Amino acid sequence: MNPAPGDFALAVDSGGSGLRVALGPVGEEHPPYTALCAEPVRTGTDGIDAGHLLEQLLPTARRLLGRAGPGAAVTAAAIGAAGMATLGGQLRAQLPDALEGALGVRRVALAADAVTAYAGALGQRPGAVVAGGTGMIALGTDLMAWRRADGWGHLLGDSGGGAWIGRAGLDAAMRAHDGRRGGSPALLARLEALFGPATGLPGLLYPRTDRPALLASFAPEVAACAAGDGIAAGILREAAAHIAEAAAAVCPRAPGRDGCEVALTGGLFRMGEPLLEPLRGELARQVPQARVVPAEGDPLHGALKIARALAGPGLRLPPHPALLFIPGVT
Repeated sequence: MNPAPGDFALAVDSGGSGLRVALGPVGEEHPPYTALCAEPVRTGTDGIDAGHLLEQLLPTARRLLGRAGPGAAVTAAAIGAAGMATLGGQLRAQLPDALEGALGVRRVALAADAVTAYAGALGQRPGAVVAGGTGMIALGTDLMAWRRADGWGHLLGDSGGGAWIGRAGLDAAMRAHDGRRGGSPALLARLEALFGPATGLPGLLYPRTDRPALLASFAPEVAACAAGDGIAAGILREAAAHIAEAAAAVCPRAPGRDGCEVALTGGLFRMGEPLLEPLRGELARQVPQARVVPAEGDPLHGALKIARALAGPGLRLPPHPALLFIPGVT
């Protein structure tokens, strides 16, 4: 199907830092128009607040359509949101009709942020993506079904992610403060430089509603200490083992396929060689069929790829009732 000159794809990436929106021509003639709504979408007892998302998205989409020029229309939309898989009931129930009524768009996909991260990193190819930030999740597909590992939050999992590394580093610092085995004086010094006396840390940490983010803020300190501190280096080796384990769990194993592409995406991997060096070793050991490839783009680019595929050649990523919901498709 050849797109008309005024056909545009609308993409959304909703997360902890707010709502990022992109509007790009279906034919990909030039880069998309983009905008940021800095207020994160509220989450309540009924899940992600669809009304709050629409309050921000619809005027933003109309402004971007105005920038695109006369005749611009949204042909397809893809909304990616953190928590969509477990908290997206309102979005699935309300967004398709709301977007059709307000913007005339009839082709809509609602995706978990792990799916848009996958599409941003690998497009519509089979493979696996590890998305690491404060948390950690691995997602893989053979284009027939999705496989997921971890992403269960800092209390139940996210093993190897930023909060996990930060918590392990703070534990080692507190052990040094107490004189217990496994303590790191170097990490204790970094704790006190950042947060003040070690004895005050519980009072600072436990009342916070953003505990995972606070824990993750200490992860770069673990990486900075790793070259000269065996405890810090050991934490990163253990994190690398967890990350590779998740990748191994989701890599598709299709007969006749030579290996599995694995992409790493997210801020966690900006820690660089202190984490990446042991991770390469663990991937080679645990996932010998893996070919680590650079991520092509971020979750917003992934949402735009999904929307363009809906509007044009067709979406090859498999639908899923929670991970990639497309109304009318089971």
